[in-house]
Amino acid sequence: MPVPPPLRDFWAGFVAACGGVDETRFYEAFAFGDSEALARELADLVLRGVKRATAGSAWVFEAQAKPLPRPGDLSIVTTWAGEPLCVIETESVDIVPFDEVGAAFAAAEGEGDGSLAFWRAAHEAYFARECQRIGRPFVPTMPVACERFRVVYPPHAG
Repeated sequence: MPVPPPLRDFWAGFVAACGGVDETRFYEAFAFGDSEALARELADLVLRGVKRATAGSAWVFEAQAKPLPRPGDLSIVTTWAGEPLCVIETESVDIVPFDEVGAAFAAAEGEGDGSLAFWRAAHEAYFARECQRIGRPFVPTMPVACERFRVVYPPHAG
């Protein structure tokens, strides 16, 4: 997937800061969550270094015929309005049943109080909305793509 035209200058700044990057590593540009408020909250956690992981429904990837991210993939995190905030690099992706996601992953997501209980409540609600959009019921055994990432380009660092 090519870098979207409105984000090419931002990407070029990242490439220059890194001394060159293979553009085939670009995975996507996206805002976290499914609302402007959630996108703002989660992006803030990423920019502060609290959020180092994210979870997506494997069923949604399948419904969109979208490949899962792979280690080394690079994505631009944006605001809800599409303004670039940072570049993240995928470190790992594990497919895990929702009800088997562990406390360490929940803590790496950095949301709420960082507990598994918070993660499960918040993500069950989110995944229920996602499942409804693709015409599937949420079930506790649904496959979740658990992605760990690191920020590799904060535009206003230093």
